[in-house]
Amino acid sequence: MRREGFASEWNIPRENQYETWEDLLNEKIGRIAEACLICTQDKMHTEPALEALKLGYQVLLEKPMATTKEDCIKLVNIAEEAKKQLRICHVARYTTMFSKIKQAIREGLVGKIININHSENVAYWHFAHGYVRGTWRRAEDSSPIILAKTCHDLDLLYWLVEFPTKWIQSFGELSFYRKENAPKGAPGRCLDGCPVAEECPWFAPRLYIEAEPLIRITQRSKKWWLRFLGKLLLKHRKFVKFLSFFIKSLKKFLNWQFWPATVISDDLSIKGKIEALKNGPWGRCVFHCDNDVPDHQIVSIQFDNNITATMTMHGHSFLDGRWIRISGTKGSLLGEFTYGGERLFYYDHRYVHEKLLWENDITFGAHSDGDSGLMESFVNSLFNEDASEKEALTSARASLESHLMGFAAEKSRLENKVIHMDEFREEIQ
Repeated sequence: MRREGFASEWNIPRENQYETWEDLLNEKIGRIAEACLICTQDKMHTEPALEALKLGYQVLLEKPMATTKEDCIKLVNIAEEAKKQLRICHVARYTTMFSKIKQAIREGLVGKIININHSENVAYWHFAHGYVRGTWRRAEDSSPIILAKTCHDLDLLYWLVEFPTKWIQSFGELSFYRKENAPKGAPGRCLDGCPVAEECPWFAPRLYIEAEPLIRITQRSKKWWLRFLGKLLLKHRKFVKFLSFFIKSLKKFLNWQFWPATVISDDLSIKGKIEALKNGPWGRCVFHCDNDVPDHQIVSIQFDNNITATMTMHGHSFLDGRWIRISGTKGSLLGEFTYGGERLFYYDHRYVHEKLLWENDITFGAHSDGDSGLMESFVNSLFNEDASEKEALTSARASLESHLMGFAAEKSRLENKVIHMDEFREEIQ
């Protein structure tokens, strides 16, 4: 059904529609385009990417590039042997805000970097959707959360520092989303008569039908009309329902027709969503799931140039987004990159002047303008070979280090040990 809908929307003829990647990526079919996007689930990345490279495609591959360090290295080597692009969707490098951070560092605003403190704050509802109820809830079935969620963040640290990692240590646990923390009388599913449904932040219909947590973000906007519309949806839904008879587009907001609702069912009617919540994984109580990935994890890093950094991930934030502080010998950068907006400040050490370097209003996309930046760069490279070298911020080789950092961090967490990265790299050569 999804394939048919996609084909209809983009006018793809029947002969170019395939049920599996194996049907498309084989020598019998041959290469039917210049580029191939690999967007399968984490554990299904390696084989189609290798086959696409073999057929001569320029490849854009979702992160993480693979779920084992051996497969990551194999992909890098084969892409370089084939002399084809293998870009990884580390979209944060292409955002305006992180590009401005990179520029500020190169211009010497902070002097020599001494320490970076970076945090990936996953909102309570987002974490429950993806990592408690959803596709990435079990490391064995997908990948460790340090790769599935925060390989963006490890990649940013490596990109900003421009030196490989020397030491890594990590701690993390699944502390909260466990059966023993379930409220008294909470059933296995939200729709099975939960006694605390009204006050529970994770009550599934409130997210997938009403999208209340996302609509609340509008109250952080500087645009008065967006705040006003959000307030109507939050407090006066009956009035909005009346208006929807005249303004048809409002119906999509009364019964949320966008992500994350698009994940749980192809049928986005209220009836279809209710059916999905009654029978699918996203309708389960967050305390009665089969999840095993940590809901909080920290990574301590020392780079080869002795810069130290910490990366924190947790699934208990009031707002989705990343916070970063970069402290150097001349000044500091403080950045907020969230659904609720983006701000980047610089403070010099002599006078502690506050200078706003970047500001952007709220965005309902976790990657701001990073997705469009990546795609523009990749498409440009297909028409201009020079652009492929100049703009490929996230080649497989460039992205390999952050993946090795992720694998090392998970090894450290599981084995409770500090990882010497030179020795860790030797293990896989």
